[in-house]
Amino acid sequence: MPHSQTSAPRDSRVGVRLARGASPWLLPTVATAALSLAKARRSGAAKAVAVPATALAAGMLWFFRDPEREIATGRVISPADGVVQSIMPWKDGRTRVAIFMSPLNVHVNRAPLAGTVTSVEHIPGGFVPAFNKESENNERVVWHFDTELGDIEMIQIAGAVARRIVPYIPQGTKVEQGERIGLIRFGSRVDLYLPEGVEVAVEVGQKTVAGVTRIDRD
Repeated sequence: MPHSQTSAPRDSRVGVRLARGASPWLLPTVATAALSLAKARRSGAAKAVAVPATALAAGMLWFFRDPEREIATGRVISPADGVVQSIMPWKDGRTRVAIFMSPLNVHVNRAPLAGTVTSVEHIPGGFVPAFNKESENNERVVWHFDTELGDIEMIQIAGAVARRIVPYIPQGTKVEQGERIGLIRFGSRVDLYLPEGVEVAVEVGQKTVAGVTRIDRD
């Protein structure tokens, strides 16, 4: 199966903003870095803290970046930045496309199709690594969208590091394709279920970009 030609990022020149839901992690880290830097000239202890604190703050700013994207055309586009972990036929005729998100990926997820959010369900669970089969029982948020292709299910799955999933929109919201819908802090996995008869255009190991990579084939 050939690679999609839309797998490379196409971030807007407008700039990069920070993801909604990042502040509980980001603000204390940046505040610690700023305080230690301010005191570093007068205190050896503060100087010792300043270097790792600043590095951590810079890492947090990178982790929680939320770039603007030029949304691609196509019936179904990727909801997540990452790598296709598996493509699996499901019992009911659908096909599950699992996308693994590393801590270095953008963590904001986007709507794969335009439609109406018919359900947003939080399900408690474990926190095993997202590449582990048992991760299907992890903490997760299950989305259902009413679209031109019918009901589309998408699942945000927490991992060993990601302990918080932050939905941006509630049930009943109408969304545009590629619209931001939620955040998985520090990555993990997103599963997208394609309806029966929809052919997959990506392959295992392929990189995906949320809002840019097309998942289905005409």
